[in-house]
Order: sequence, then C-alpha cells, then structure tokens
Amino acid sequence: MINRLLTQTLSVLGITSTIVASSMLQANAQEVQKVSNVNSSTKAADLLVQTTYPQAPTQQQTPYQTPTQTQQQTPYQTPTQTPTEIQQQTPTQAPFVSPGRATRGGSSYIGVGGNLGIAGETTLSEGSFAVISKIGLTNSLSVRPAALIGDNATFLVPITLDFPIETITNTGQTQISASPYVGAGVSVSTADDSNVGFLISGGLDVPVAEQLTANAALNVSFLDDTNVGLLLGVGYNF
Repeated sequence: MINRLLTQTLSVLGITSTIVASSMLQANAQEVQKVSNVNSSTKAADLLVQTTYPQAPTQQQTPYQTPTQTQQQTPYQTPTQTPTEIQQQTPTQAPFVSPGRATRGGSSYIGVGGNLGIAGETTLSEGSFAVISKIGLTNSLSVRPAALIGDNATFLVPITLDFPIETITNTGQTQISASPYVGAGVSVSTADDSNVGFLISGGLDVPVAEQLTANAALNVSFLDDTNVGLLLGVGYNF
C-alpha cells in the first residue's frame, strides 16, 4: 500500500518537474526571440539612417603651420685689436769708470822709456829719462801720466781716446798689432819759469808679450813756446 503511494507520488513529482522545465524552456526561447527581434530592428534602423543620410567623407585637416623664415644670422665677431708692442727704452747708462781697467786698446800698464826732444826749450824738447803709464778709465778712455826727468822735470797728463787693436803686419809667422790713441791734457814744467800749458798727445800701443806693451807717443806742449818730443817706452801690464 505504501509502495504504491510512493510510486504515485514520484510519478506526480516527475510530471510536475517536466511541466515546469518545459515552461521554463519555452519562456527562455521567447525571451531570446524578443532580444533577437530587437537587435534586428536596431540594425535595420541604422541601415536606413545611413542610406537616407549618407555621411560626408571625413577630410583630414592638416594643422596650419606658421611659415618660419630661416634667417641666417652672422655670428657676432668680437673685434680683435692688434696688440701694440711697447718698446722698452733702455736708459742710457753713463760710461762705467773703473781706474786701472783694460780698454779696447789693451791693458793698463806702467813702465819706463826715453824722450827724444825735437823742438823747444823745456825737458820735453831735450833728451831725458821717462816714466810712462796708462790707466784705463772706461772701455775707450784712459789717462796717460808721464814724467820726463832731465835738468828739470816736466809732467804730461793727457786723457786719450783709445781705438781698438788692429793688425798692421801679418807675415804668416809674425803678426804685429797696434792700438792708436789720441788725446789732450796739460803739461807742467818745473824749470825756473815753471808754468802750465796745453798738451796734445797721440801715439800707438803695441802688445809685444802677454805682460808687456811697447809705446810710442808724439807730444806737443804749448808753454812759453811750442815744445815737441817723441817718447818711446815699454810698460808692464796690470
């Protein structure tokens, strides 16, 4: 009895489930059909609008570009100034005086010799013993004191301009050089009527050895009268 009831109940439940499932499937099918119809209507409307109102072709507009003018600029050049050379002026120095120095005519010296008188009335115009010397002052100037000793004494003090040594004879084996000089000064006579006069002197210095210099000088003194003498000597260089 119970089994029968269960069987009937299950049968009723199965039929009911089938009916419900069928109803749900039918409802879903109708819903899908509605959605499909709506989509079709929308597409048809869009197609109708496109056919009735065709869209104007889209023109791609090129953005307006402001024309740029290429202006070639010349780079600014800094003006160049040619530097002016400032010439440095070397101050002219006074000749350096150093008594006893060598000049361009040779070394300073002191020596002895003899005087040969030529004209006049003083010791300068007579034969006499002589002490000679040369004392360099600058490169080109020297003082040449000399003492002539005879019956009386006469002192000669000329300042001379010395010239460079020049070769006057060259035989291949022997070479003779000489340095001329010329100058002026004073002469002092110690005779009874001793007086001071103007003196002109000129001569040659001839180097004869490393430490020796030969000298020949013509002296003209203006005292009471004109006195002329030729002085020859040898000096020791220092």
